[in-house]
Amino acid sequence: MDKAQVLDEFRAAQALLEGHFILTSGLRSPMYLQCARVLMDPERAERLCNALADKVHAAVGNGIDLVVSPAMGGVVVGYEMGRQLGVPAIFVERVDGKFALRRGFDIPEGARVLMVEDVVTTGLSSRECIAVIEELGGKVVAGASLVDRSDGKADIGVPLVALVRLSVPAYPADQLPPDLAAIRRSSRAVAA
Repeated sequence: MDKAQVLDEFRAAQALLEGHFILTSGLRSPMYLQCARVLMDPERAERLCNALADKVHAAVGNGIDLVVSPAMGGVVVGYEMGRQLGVPAIFVERVDGKFALRRGFDIPEGARVLMVEDVVTTGLSSRECIAVIEELGGKVVAGASLVDRSDGKADIGVPLVALVRLSVPAYPADQLPPDLAAIRRSSRAVAA
């Protein structure tokens, strides 16, 4: 699946949004990719994750024991990636502002883990998720995401396999370009 085909899937799902968005990182962006809308269609989720799983296989081979994702955005894509790869999928979630493993999930000592996100912008939540995995004895072999908004610039500490890489700018609130500043911002923060 090439970049145009991936973006067509987002457009078909009305998930490629333009405007003034406040990301959970606090940064502002003129574009937002709403992965939840893309993943709400099981057939579309299967197509996209199958293509991502092919890229993961090419990059790291078959030695993955477990998929771990950060909640909330990574849960559905993590589940589907686990299904595609034939391994269990679990997630970490925030407890008092920090990622933690809950719900009876565990990571076997030495398990080869693929950390899966929906979208990577700065890589912060990916790095936080990876830190938890490693603290619990897992070995993160790579990260994967449907979209890498940093166009390969985000450093998550392990190789990042993305279905599509985009150069989508993100700005601190006090450094907005005039065209973005002129657009009324979204009234809600969005995850990225």
